[in-house]
Amino acid sequence: MVPELWDAEPTDAPRRKPVRRWRDKFREAFRGVKRGVRGHSSFSVHFFFAALALTAALVLECDHYEWCLVVGCIGLVMTAELFNSAVETLFHGLDAESKGRFLGCLDIAAGAVLVAGLTAAVVGAIVFGHRLLVLFHRLPASQ
Repeated sequence: MVPELWDAEPTDAPRRKPVRRWRDKFREAFRGVKRGVRGHSSFSVHFFFAALALTAALVLECDHYEWCLVVGCIGLVMTAELFNSAVETLFHGLDAESKGRFLGCLDIAAGAVLVAGLTAAVVGAIVFGHRLLVLFHRLPASQ
């Protein structure tokens, strides 16, 4: 009896990866954040300004919309910096010949951090500037 094609067992079928638990995925993600933060001095600057922004939001009694803007901007800058750290880590693992071709990638990643930081600064100036103007009676308090 000749075996039919659809009865044959595939010999080169791709192996299924073992299912990862959510707990393992989160552990790996937190490990990635830790690796991204360690050894990169720019994170200390970002952490300082994040703490400054959070303190200003607390002291100036920002409402929940303003808190969302401040926390969102902090997350935006930290995320951009983590991506920049990932690109730098990949770049440093390249051989000398490849590094010359991918120098622009470092500049683009650093540019993303710059854009995120400038955006956060503008949002902070709007939110905190408005709060300060209200505090010093230069603007009427919104009802």
